[in-house]
Amino acid sequence: MAQHPKNRRLSALLATALLTFAGSAFAQDIKFGFNADQSGTAAAELGMAARYGFELAIEDINKAGGLLGKKVIPVVRDDTGTPPKSIQNMTELIDSEKVAVVVGPTNSGNALAWLHLPQQKKVPVIVPVATATDITKRYQNEPQNFIFRVSMVDREQVGLLLAYAVKSSKNKKIAFIADSTGFGTQGVKDATEVLALHGLSPVAVEKFGPKDTDMTSQLAKIRDAGADTLLIYGLADGNAHTLRSMEKINYMPTAIGTWGNMSSVLVNTAGKKLAEHLIFATSTAEDSNARSAALAVRVRERYPTMVTFVSAAQSYDSVMLVAAAIKQAGTTDGAKVAAMLESGMPDVQGIIKNYKKPFSKTDHEGLGVEDFQLGKWKDGKVTNFSDAITKSLTAADLKR
Repeated sequence: MAQHPKNRRLSALLATALLTFAGSAFAQDIKFGFNADQSGTAAAELGMAARYGFELAIEDINKAGGLLGKKVIPVVRDDTGTPPKSIQNMTELIDSEKVAVVVGPTNSGNALAWLHLPQQKKVPVIVPVATATDITKRYQNEPQNFIFRVSMVDREQVGLLLAYAVKSSKNKKIAFIADSTGFGTQGVKDATEVLALHGLSPVAVEKFGPKDTDMTSQLAKIRDAGADTLLIYGLADGNAHTLRSMEKINYMPTAIGTWGNMSSVLVNTAGKKLAEHLIFATSTAEDSNARSAALAVRVRERYPTMVTFVSAAQSYDSVMLVAAAIKQAGTTDGAKVAAMLESGMPDVQGIIKNYKKPFSKTDHEGLGVEDFQLGKWKDGKVTNFSDAITKSLTAADLKR
């Protein structure tokens, strides 16, 4: 039976009202964006762990009543480790999804490709993984810098690694071996400069190609130079082959490296026992404190094979810091939130530490060398590493 015209008009009005109400309710949500590699490169392990830390932080915020009386909604994008896709994701998150903040990415190259977008649109970004120094520095001379980080800056890692190396070396003969990429080249530059602050120079500096699997000739030169401590500066696969080459020539100096060695690629390529020979920098480990242990249990429910817990912890803390800034500012306005991150933050208890004024106008790094610790592989898991040398390190030793 045909509907009476008046009833049709009433139905149309009700439908419009319902749509308007639904749109209004949806607008009440606060969106947090996440943009990182979760499938494309070896760094995807870090991206996946970071994603789950991001999501669990949002779950905890919502369980506590949300933010500014509103629910926080995670909007997740996988950039597959490629700059074009990462740029596309950022455009969608900022322009279409209207996120209040972005957490990400994994790869430094991707961050450097799209930093101009959140900077222009005044959307705060907190980087939980990527470590290139320039990420937070590019816009530091602008009236306002919208790029922040809670991760392990490369130079800061070198500061801790070489502090340990100088104190642990018996003959003060320290050598470097690095891959020939821009990452390795910059690492050697940083390490040379930091070692000079300790009054030392490397006794040997060798390099290897990113696809090389036999480093015995380079290591023989380092051994003949008398080095008892070796900084290995490369990605996990190259570092694993370096460890295997060390074993081949029966030369096993103290070996140190950056946090990329937490990748399962190192263990799978070098083997569990050989991987345990390498000491590396980290901001936390699953057994660092009770907060870390509890978060690790929750992340493993979603990601049972996780090896890069540190990314989950840094991502969780990133969300909690920006949420605290939004709450303190009383708004999601990007400029006001960024200003609050810089100057008006309350103390925030994170997984890694209690953050007390973590950022300033001139420093957008939430973590520094004083927050780092050393880790090692043990039985296929990353664990905290401590010995008499680590316990003896003081602030004066942490030169960078």
